[in-house]
Amino acid sequence: MGELESADPSVEVLLAQGVEEALEKLARNRRIDAVLLLAGDEMAPIVAAIREDSPAHPPIYVPAGSGHFPPGVIALPDDRKTELLNLLKEKLES
Repeated sequence: MGELESADPSVEVLLAQGVEEALEKLARNRRIDAVLLLAGDEMAPIVAAIREDSPAHPPIYVPAGSGHFPPGVIALPDDRKTELLNLLKEKLES
């Protein structure tokens, strides 16, 4: 995941491993503009926990190739991590 952290100096990336760390980082950093989930099979419980913990959570994005994902989650049309970050940045700037 290090390639996400250094992909674009104008974007700050906070990485989290698992539900608890993700919720902690979201709670501590209220200026988070979006969540990009690269969680595979763990996606649904993470989305549910984010929604429960923070009803006004930032938009949640996933790679389009993630298979089935929860309603309200936005698919980005790529699976390459650095390209996902570029697509996410474009969405946030529009």
